[in-house]
Amino acid sequence: MANLKEIRNRITSVNSTMQITSAMKMVSAAKLKRAQDAITQMRPYAEKLQEILSNLSSSLDTSENEYAQEREVKNVLIVGVTSNRGLCGGFNNNITKKIKSIAASEYKGCNISVLSVGKKMIDAMKYTDWVNADADLYQNPEEIWNDLTFNNVSEMAITLMDAYKAERYDKIVIIYNSFKNAAVQIVQNEQFLPIIAPEEDNTTNTTDYVFDPSKEEIVKDLIPNSLKIQLYKALLDSHASEHGARMTAMHQATDNAGDLKKELQLTYNKARQAAITNEILEIVGGAEALKN
Repeated sequence: MANLKEIRNRITSVNSTMQITSAMKMVSAAKLKRAQDAITQMRPYAEKLQEILSNLSSSLDTSENEYAQEREVKNVLIVGVTSNRGLCGGFNNNITKKIKSIAASEYKGCNISVLSVGKKMIDAMKYTDWVNADADLYQNPEEIWNDLTFNNVSEMAITLMDAYKAERYDKIVIIYNSFKNAAVQIVQNEQFLPIIAPEEDNTTNTTDYVFDPSKEEIVKDLIPNSLKIQLYKALLDSHASEHGARMTAMHQATDNAGDLKKELQLTYNKARQAAITNEILEIVGGAEALKN
């Protein structure tokens, strides 16, 4: 059994750790509220716009919509969305595992590049020999978390769209955590380009569209804006998921530290009682020796 001083030092250390994790939990909870409000407000608009985008694409010829042109998939770009910081449970690890999984199954034999949105993804890619980090596509994508605004995300979306139009990539997908609640984040594998047309449903009547302004102007403006919104929603989802995962992880860490502190306190009390008992026995033994 450790001596009393060692146990006291461990109790002090655990108590300090518990204070830190508790403070981090409170900070993440405050940030989560803002991030959750942002994605909750954005999600209905983005989903409706995505529905319109898919329906519009299905009504256009592929020659009229360069973002829906399907090609033989040889070069794939995976946009991996993680955080810049850790201490958020399996939030980042789930993304890297998903990317490795789909690369080995869905895109086996393809030339795969990864755009790492987040320092944790950059760190993970350093130890992966089968993937090419496309560093020259977009400089310092991890810095987008320092100022997550629609304008900054739009620049990234434009870069992705230009790369697809230039046939640098035949397919672009986004892997990110979708926010469900503070304790649950769902890894999403979402195709960004080419645009996926909705599946035909013979039970419903096809919709006829009246284009105003012209079809060309709609293709020029609405579709790029819809893609920007799609990427922005994915990043907002990941941002809220990060704070939810970190809050949950810090809550569990605080609880575990509390349990460990109780165990150490119990061990300390037992050791202290044992030491007192030994001292009493020594005193009694010394007294008996003096009598004799």
